[in-house]
Amino acid sequence: MVNSGAVGLSVTSDSDDVLIDKCDEGDILGLRPFFAKDNYLMTAKAREESIVYAIPIDIFTPYVASNPPVLSFLLESFASNTRNPYDKNNKGKLISENVIYNDQNAEIHYYQPIKYTENPITASPSDIVRYVAQTMSSSKIGSIIIHENRKPIGIVTDKDLRSKIATGLFGIDVTIDKIMSSPVITVADNLSLAEAQIMMLKNNVSHLCVTKDGSRDSEITGILTEHDIVVAQANNPGVLLKQCKKAMKSADLKEVRFKLSDLIQHSLDKNVPIQHITSIVGEINLAITTRAIELAIEKIGTPPPTQFAWMNMGSQGRKEQLLMTDQDNAIVFEDVPEEQYDTVKQYYIELAEKVTKTLNKVGYIYCPAGMMASNPLWCKSVTDWQNQFKGWINTPGEKGILHCTIFFDYDFVYGSEALVDAITKTIHEESNDNQLFFAYLGADALKNPPPLGFFRQFLVENDGEHKDTFDLKARALMPLIDSARILALSKGIKNVSNTLSRYAKLAELEPQNAPIYEACADAFAELLKFRTEEGFQNDSDGRYLNLNELSKLDKLKLKNDFQPINDIQEVIKNRFQLTYFT
Repeated sequence: MVNSGAVGLSVTSDSDDVLIDKCDEGDILGLRPFFAKDNYLMTAKAREESIVYAIPIDIFTPYVASNPPVLSFLLESFASNTRNPYDKNNKGKLISENVIYNDQNAEIHYYQPIKYTENPITASPSDIVRYVAQTMSSSKIGSIIIHENRKPIGIVTDKDLRSKIATGLFGIDVTIDKIMSSPVITVADNLSLAEAQIMMLKNNVSHLCVTKDGSRDSEITGILTEHDIVVAQANNPGVLLKQCKKAMKSADLKEVRFKLSDLIQHSLDKNVPIQHITSIVGEINLAITTRAIELAIEKIGTPPPTQFAWMNMGSQGRKEQLLMTDQDNAIVFEDVPEEQYDTVKQYYIELAEKVTKTLNKVGYIYCPAGMMASNPLWCKSVTDWQNQFKGWINTPGEKGILHCTIFFDYDFVYGSEALVDAITKTIHEESNDNQLFFAYLGADALKNPPPLGFFRQFLVENDGEHKDTFDLKARALMPLIDSARILALSKGIKNVSNTLSRYAKLAELEPQNAPIYEACADAFAELLKFRTEEGFQNDSDGRYLNLNELSKLDKLKLKNDFQPINDIQEVIKNRFQLTYFT
């Protein structure tokens, strides 16, 4: 607690400390280890001469547990990530790792029912300690409930075995009732995370027994541990990043991606701005890929023969992949003598095969068109890649432009960023004032006009598998993505592939067109949210919308998002003199 002075709370972003908040006299900080049993996410530094009181958790816990109003205040402070949950000015600020959400409804799953282990393993009071311990070991559990007629009478934990058996206080052949803790603390099955933390703190226990009616006189239905509380918070972005780094197999990464889906769904439900969601998801997707590469290198058993870089392409490269769609990636490696080329390339193809296989197991399916680093076409030296892009730019054609729409949206993931920078430099040098190239790229950006008919009816698919549905990707999202790409490229904007970021940069560089660019960004965010929600609702890629399932308000929102498409395409027609498309 700050007695006097001021303490700044910051996070690290791109090696820089970013000030998030400032604690003044009377403010409390550092509650995370107390409630979440986890390390701090932020750094606290005195911004002026300050006096700060530090209270040891062991001393603090009994006081808090015996004072419900204090506990409630602190719990709400931690849950809402505010210094004072009753302060309207601070209400709704959610800070996680290095991303800030401003959302009035950011309240938390703290007050939602917590998941617990159902049908736990139990023991009778007459069972021998030796055999109970063997059961706990073979079942990989840290506690066991002791019961009579399925009603809880006590609990034995690893701590009991250490403090009472391993120390010699009791022999290993005594009955389990001699060392059990009794009575056991019982709760109902609809317990919230907040209530669970309160119960554990109040009773100074790390395990709760779940019964049918919450009393000790009813049947055991489950057990709740401190670990369950940590798991309940496991969709915290910082936790997911840590899990990625610790992953040892594809199943571990798959678990992270499932938790990430829960985080996305929860964020959408709480109306967190889509740009914040894409930022977080992009970083965690990147962490998943990075760990997949590291595991693949370990599996090969020999280090890479040269410097190399892994690049994500398409929606992954733009960090706009909120749903688990297909992979698009590539490898660039440094130039080597001709006689070594094939051997070096074969190493990276083998590496890519292992990485893409892992990503496929995680849920990112193989690209149907084979646009992956495991394809020899997309695994090349830096010079070969430079020549590839030169060909696409200087001799544009339908196929080349198609590749441009994918490969021009790339993001460095792993390895030597200098190799990717060399490709970026070539792209901008070759495209600078290249009228023919921009004419082709502009024509591609105009191939899907605003998706409304003469009477403002939606243009839907006329035949095929998706007949009478609206193609949200091709007719609405891609025109905005393609427009942002060509305009950013023409303005020489480097190292910015995200569509929202491109429009923000364009608005900064061209104030006269800022309203159009800002409208495009807003429309894109709304459309991406539509697609994501559709994908979660129907367990699909969210591309095709059944208009009959949309409310009148949603249809109106969609139609309003189409006007910026018309406006931005007019900008492209005029800028690149594509008058024959009018």
